[in-house]
Amino acid sequence: MNCTLCQTLLTEKADEEYYICSTCHAYVKDEALYFNAESEKKHYEYHNNDIHDIGYQNFTAPVTNTILKLCTREMIGLDYGCGKGPVVTEQLAEKGYRINLYDPYFYPNISYLNETYDYIFSCEVFEHFYNPFQELNKLNSILKKGGLLIIKTHLYKGQTEFKNWYYRKDLTHVFIYTFKTFEYIAQYFEFDIVLLTEKLIVLRNQKTTCPG
Repeated sequence: MNCTLCQTLLTEKADEEYYICSTCHAYVKDEALYFNAESEKKHYEYHNNDIHDIGYQNFTAPVTNTILKLCTREMIGLDYGCGKGPVVTEQLAEKGYRINLYDPYFYPNISYLNETYDYIFSCEVFEHFYNPFQELNKLNSILKKGGLLIIKTHLYKGQTEFKNWYYRKDLTHVFIYTFKTFEYIAQYFEFDIVLLTEKLIVLRNQKTTCPG
């Protein structure tokens, strides 16, 4: 199996289910263990993503607050992988923000690809990507020059032994990032790193021309 981000041949095992990439330093789940689309959707339907739940609002607050701080109501945003309860978008829409929704299971309309965006955010989505290279390439192509990519995921930094780490145990998590992984992403896709923390990452697109 090759790394689904950088295509490096994977040879080192982190445990019985995950490889460690020697190039981008990600933890990549064995593709033989991926869910099919039907099983994956059923798993997500059990998520308690009630947009009125205070606990869920607090959980997504780092993304909401980052957008409120760095983006204006005049900008166009995309909630990528919004799930069945797009709480961040709902809260921002109440404040006059304009945001498109996309989720392959719950908001599958691909018309979002017809626009370019000042910011794109993904809350607990990136760890589910079967092909992170393809996803990042697509998101980068629809970001305006200087646009922001705002990502909430949990980076592995040796908090505990990997096989015992809670985030690795979610069966739909297939690609776990490290700080070095996002440094690789920033260099390869020509992003500036605005913020790189354990649970929140903000990248700024610095491509020389806008798409389209």
